[in-house]
Amino acid sequence: QVQLVESGGGLVQPGGSLRLSCAASGSIFSINAMGWYRQAPGKQREMVAIITRGGSTNYADSVKGRFTISRNNAWKTMYLQMNTLKPEDTAVYYCAADGRFWGQGTQVTVSS
Repeated sequence: QVQLVESGGGLVQPGGSLRLSCAASGSIFSINAMGWYRQAPGKQREMVAIITRGGSTNYADSVKGRFTISRNNAWKTMYLQMNTLKPEDTAVYYCAADGRFWGQGTQVTVSS
């Protein structure tokens, strides 16, 4: 089992930045990939960014060049640096491990 806890969400103006964190505990040695997902009101959950054990990353087209995913080597913490935020980035952001374990989510609201 892997437990995940997100933090760092909040209200930010368009063009601003936020850094999300995901703290992992439990059987973190078994994790092969972790990712950030988001769900906006009335929409399906979508992948934002993924990072693998080897350090490879993949981003949704809508966030390429603005968001950066990273992690520490022990998988204990994963981050999502979000720059140049847009109102359409407003959503609940979730971290996930291997697509099986999920955090509770953190709200990101981009509004003036």
